[in-house]
Amino acid sequence: MSVSSAGHSAGQVPASFEIKSAQLPLVALLLKSNDGDVLAADVLRQFGPDGESPDFFDHDALVIDFSQLDPQEPIFDLVPLLKVLRSCSLVPVAARGASPEVMAAALAVGLVEAPPDVHRNRPAPAAAEPVANVVETVREVVHEVVREMPAPPTMVVDKPLRSGQKVYARGCDLVVLAMVNQGAEVVADGNIHVYAPLRGKAMAGARGDTNARIFSLCLEPELISIAGVYRTSENPLAPNVQGKAAQVRLSNDGQEKLIIEALNS
Repeated sequence: MSVSSAGHSAGQVPASFEIKSAQLPLVALLLKSNDGDVLAADVLRQFGPDGESPDFFDHDALVIDFSQLDPQEPIFDLVPLLKVLRSCSLVPVAARGASPEVMAAALAVGLVEAPPDVHRNRPAPAAAEPVANVVETVREVVHEVVREMPAPPTMVVDKPLRSGQKVYARGCDLVVLAMVNQGAEVVADGNIHVYAPLRGKAMAGARGDTNARIFSLCLEPELISIAGVYRTSENPLAPNVQGKAAQVRLSNDGQEKLIIEALNS
């Protein structure tokens, strides 16, 4: 029997480590401009050290999504944008949705190629099988989902939030039972419920959940955002929702517009 110099049999896996597949959460930066200077300035204005939300990210892994850009347009230098993203506590690791030329440029600066977003590029369903088989398949899937899916967690805050305070409900919904004052921030990967006046900033769906919503019994925000689509107090709310019980959601027509609706009593 032959033994390697490290003391392991030839072909034997070392006991000091083990390789396994892993699925990790990634933040996606969906580019909508080919102007690198504009992109860098906008990211810094929102998430930079002196921006509106300087502590929004905590060294989160990031994939840069080029799928919305015109593949015929020349790509800007990626290095300055990567530096800006790192200054915002983001760690760019991958690129997706890029033309071959852009992907080559991304690989050259150390990014890896990620698969396309399955939600934005969902394949067409396959041809239907006989009715009996389809019914049986659906029954099995529903059974597994009901049995295995846990209830989503929720963070509850029962004290008023003062100016300068920030609460981030990572991976869950956020329920606030007291006032969110001007200058305070509430952020959640899921929904945000404020059972009191909301006068600060509220950002739901922080990691891209376009189904997230914001609810408040008294909507008077400085800023509201769903999955990165935001509106500030510079654009006043309509009288039927300003200071009233209301909800904020994204339109379901693919236009990514904020819809602000009064809640019926």
